Amino acid sequence: MSKKLFHFMGVLIIFAMILSACQPKAEVPVEEPVVEPPVVEEPVVEEEPMPTLAPPPEEEEVVMIDFWHSMGGDLGGIAIPQMANDFNASQSKCYVEPIFQGSYDDALNKLRASLQTQDVPAVMQLYDIGTRLMVDLQMITPVQEFIDKDNYDVSDLEPNVLAYYTADGKQASMPFNTSTPMLYYNKDMFAAAGLDPESPPRTFEEVWEAARVLTQYDDSGNVVVSGISMSIYGWFFEQYLAVSGGYYANNANGRDALATEATFNSPEGVAILEWWKGMWDEGLMGNYGRVNADVRTAFYAEQTAMFVDSTAVLRGAMDTVEGKFDIGTAYLPRPNEAAFDTSGTIIGGGSLWIISDSSPEEQACAWEFIKFQASPEQQAYWHTMSGYFPIRETAYDVPLAQEWREQYPQFKTAVDQLHIAPNNRVTQGGLIGVFPTARQTIEGAIEEVLADVATPQEALDKAAQIVTDAIEEYNISMGLVD
Repeated sequence: MSKKLFHFMGVLIIFAMILSACQPKAEVPVEEPVVEPPVVEEPVVEEEPMPTLAPPPEEEEVVMIDFWHSMGGDLGGIAIPQMANDFNASQSKCYVEPIFQGSYDDALNKLRASLQTQDVPAVMQLYDIGTRLMVDLQMITPVQEFIDKDNYDVSDLEPNVLAYYTADGKQASMPFNTSTPMLYYNKDMFAAAGLDPESPPRTFEEVWEAARVLTQYDDSGNVVVSGISMSIYGWFFEQYLAVSGGYYANNANGRDALATEATFNSPEGVAILEWWKGMWDEGLMGNYGRVNADVRTAFYAEQTAMFVDSTAVLRGAMDTVEGKFDIGTAYLPRPNEAAFDTSGTIIGGGSLWIISDSSPEEQACAWEFIKFQASPEQQAYWHTMSGYFPIRETAYDVPLAQEWREQYPQFKTAVDQLHIAPNNRVTQGGLIGVFPTARQTIEGAIEEVLADVATPQEALDKAAQIVTDAIEEYNISMGLVD
């Protein structure tokens, strides 16, 4: 068994052990949306898209490469094949075939299996939280090597986006599908409640105060419209921690040196859950569990006035509401106004990796494809099809992107929020190899707090110890520490 495969299998075993040990033990009342209008899901789904790829050329000298991705629906069935077609038509040396692999976790498992057969893709899309794992598995060629060799100009690429996928001082992968969370709100409800729909809340306290005004009750005192709703999602906690200036792990989020300990049980982390719990106890917050789509459905049905979700769902939200009410967008709330000057949100989504077990010729073609999809025109097309950020600033100047923002002006909030965030160790996010475990552990902690099983400090202390143990086991299994 190769060293890479041994490490990979060891990590998967650790994930399985930890996840089975940290399933939520607290029962929290979960609301169900009363009606179910058409729901526009997030771009990543597990339905196999219909292929629209042009056939490969007959020339034998053309280098054929596979591009593994996890984009379902129209993104996988239309957008990605179109980008591949455009690349294939732009030159005659390389031919890329995009292949849907299911979820990100499915793709990781298939990559493990491919190591045994050496039938590996040349380029692969993977989620943001797989960054440390992909680097430690030593099965990728950092794109930094190609950047240096080509003297490729990265000055036009979004620095905050690039920084997330940097490890050990190198650009490990190229960003692809990129988003951050923001606050969505019903402007009509704001106006009806006497709130200024053009001045959404910016701080934790302002959100709480607005939720009090926006929450509606029936004659029996039952809540019929929640002031705000948030799904129990580990990514949201990470984002609130970042905008609060808190580190997820030690050694500056694992960016200055290898992370060895979870640190999210800090005063910043505790304050987040105290705020969350306070609104829940007051009956202002709707709880729809861990499913983001259920919260969106409640918002579309006007059962909640505000909710938090990815910037990538804006287009789906606008198309679903169809003008029934006006949707407003705002920055992700901070603990106070001063936090807007010192920190910001973290990038989420996925990136493109060049797999080192592919041949040099295949890797060269993978790099050419990555450069092509990072061009302004391709990024404008991807942006308008997906709702994700362009990773290149000049993509916003492409007429297609300009027309899209005229149709969806609320997306300016997302762009501005990205650009006001400083590029520092907090906003670069945690770099640990056990993020799937960590997110589920955090979600369990939130549920314990809402169910009065534990205080915010107790729940986060327990979660931090679980994640620290997982980090230690991971670091040992990967040979990163003695």
